[in-house]
Amino acid sequence: MRRLAAALFLSAATTAAAADKLVLVAGGGDGADGTEATKAKLIQPFGVDFVEHAVVIVEMAKGERVRGIDPEGKLVTVAGKEGAKGNDGDGGPGLKATFNGMHSLAVSRDGKVYLADTWNNRVRLYDPFAYQVTAFAGTGEKGFGGDGGPAKDAKFNGVFCVSFDPKRENLYVTDLGNRRIRKVDLKTQVVTTVAGNGEKGVPKDGGDATKQPLVDPRAHAVDADGNLWVLERGGHALRVVDQAGKIKTVAGTGKAGMGTGKALEAAMNGPKHLCVDRDGTVLIADTENHRVVRYSPKDNTLSAVAGTGKKGTAGVGGDPLKAEFNQPHGVIVHPKTGEVYISDASNGRVLKVVR
Repeated sequence: MRRLAAALFLSAATTAAAADKLVLVAGGGDGADGTEATKAKLIQPFGVDFVEHAVVIVEMAKGERVRGIDPEGKLVTVAGKEGAKGNDGDGGPGLKATFNGMHSLAVSRDGKVYLADTWNNRVRLYDPFAYQVTAFAGTGEKGFGGDGGPAKDAKFNGVFCVSFDPKRENLYVTDLGNRRIRKVDLKTQVVTTVAGNGEKGVPKDGGDATKQPLVDPRAHAVDADGNLWVLERGGHALRVVDQAGKIKTVAGTGKAGMGTGKALEAAMNGPKHLCVDRDGTVLIADTENHRVVRYSPKDNTLSAVAGTGKKGTAGVGGDPLKAEFNQPHGVIVHPKTGEVYISDASNGRVLKVVR
């Protein structure tokens, strides 16, 4: 097990595929650990990230594990015990740790995996070289506090998303229950709020991000220019905080629906995750519409990337726009290949769009 866990974070075989094709990466089968990834069973895969060419996945709810694909294409578990909810194991082996509803993960420059341990109200760290899980941010107690001080002493209320800025110098945290986006400086370990004042509401365009309300921020991403993109699930909207700290809404009508075209007129339905593509556009998992869409800052449009909008399983091996998904909860772009990975959560699988 240790050999597989270590190998996962060192290298993995690459897969060649034709452009504009939807390919199964993992899940959809009944296999256990050691099974070929595309024949293995995944339980609500939510977060995906990469170490070199390897794929790392977190499972939520009944899964409660950190998993990945080893160099032989087999699915392995590196942290967590299947279905075992808890808040134990800090300082010990990853396979003995317990989690509670992980939604997201982010890999640092040194290959360590930061985990959004959502209902434990904190961020935890899996070190693949020491095989250990440790505490990073949050005491585990639900609440709000700690800005300006050490992240480990801060209080959060539902950590739903973690991701780094492009230089991986700061870890950003979506603190949904507190309606804030917060930032941890990796050098100082100090936590601060960068968006949201804790109140519920639609922020005023042009207002200071830290003085404006948010509806229910579910995820965030930071682009190469330092813009912070904030996705609101119940707000059905995409907002951006510019380098000057001003916030504005750029996509979505604020009401549930499904559309494309002019971004502020194009409705979304419960979007839950996003990432910044290599060209600066923003990819959004439009979860309850069972699709992935793209926001273009250059022309302020929203366009379809994958999914017909119909719930289902069809379309693997074909045109991504003709495929069906069931509540996609994650989307991320591979930094080297440009392939778009999609966590098709309720179908228990991870797929990728090969361009």
